[in-house]
Amino acid sequence: MNTTTAQTVSPSTAAAFEAATATPVKVAVIVGSNREGRFGPVVAEWLLRRVRDHEGFDADVIDLAEVDLPTSLSFRPSADVVTELAKVTPKLAEADAFIVLTPEYNHSFPASLKNVIDWHRAEWEAKPVGLVSYGGVSGGLRAVEHLRQVFAELHMVTVRDTVSFHNAGGLFDDDGNHKDPALADAAAKGMLDQLHWWAWALRAAKGARAYGS
Repeated sequence: MNTTTAQTVSPSTAAAFEAATATPVKVAVIVGSNREGRFGPVVAEWLLRRVRDHEGFDADVIDLAEVDLPTSLSFRPSADVVTELAKVTPKLAEADAFIVLTPEYNHSFPASLKNVIDWHRAEWEAKPVGLVSYGGVSGGLRAVEHLRQVFAELHMVTVRDTVSFHNAGGLFDDDGNHKDPALADAAAKGMLDQLHWWAWALRAAKGARAYGS
């Protein structure tokens, strides 16, 4: 005879999930390019409007053009490097989720983005990330696929849906508005819905039990 054992949710787990739903998800939007003359700020402003209109997010911005980290990593960074890290590390640590906005340079993502990723580890762990890309014919999707591999190594969850802008320079008017926004808006909503769910679920799970324990 088959028997089943009823499983109940512990009070601590239930409390963690209740707390997770009661507060907005803190999302850090990372503008990944620091290239001179970059197109990123146009896409970033479009993206931020969608994030701020989406219920349940509290958005902060990390613009890598404003961060000057050396490419030589160190376990004992100098005072100047500590000052630069202070611009980004607390925001990464406080975030429940991330959205990374990346162009595609030579079939991959920019060195500035890889650098800020490599300067951190615990700040990324067990958090979800949404990916938004722009570029030429490929729309930056090759950069996105490379980022998925990097973020998997850091124990992150990359949400399935992305937002990509193919031949991005021709899609926006002089005021930074998308000329035909219906498909892009729908893609952004899908990505943000998934990101919010994963952020809520992972934050609640970590509140009940430390990741990896």
